[in-house]
Amino acid sequence: MNVFLSKSAEEKLLKLTEYLLENWGVKAKKDFIDKLTEKINQIVLQPQSCVQSSAFKNLYKCVVTKQTTFYYRIASNPKSIEIITIFDTRQSPDKLSKEL
Repeated sequence: MNVFLSKSAEEKLLKLTEYLLENWGVKAKKDFIDKLTEKINQIVLQPQSCVQSSAFKNLYKCVVTKQTTFYYRIASNPKSIEIITIFDTRQSPDKLSKEL
């Protein structure tokens, strides 16, 4: 199954990894990327293994860390997974509604 990031998710991931590098160092950035990769591998093998969003139809919520969650949808034709957004859980949930 193919996984790809929306433009918004790409931009947020870039900002997040830059922030981690600048404020917490190379190890923190690497640890985050490792956790993200692990979660992406999980949804490739079991696309419905994460919690389905109750607020947004056809979206799944995957917790990467306490502070970071990504939302994705499964496309049936062709079989692929699109990561819609990467969300900092310390933000207001109202911001998430605008992103999705």
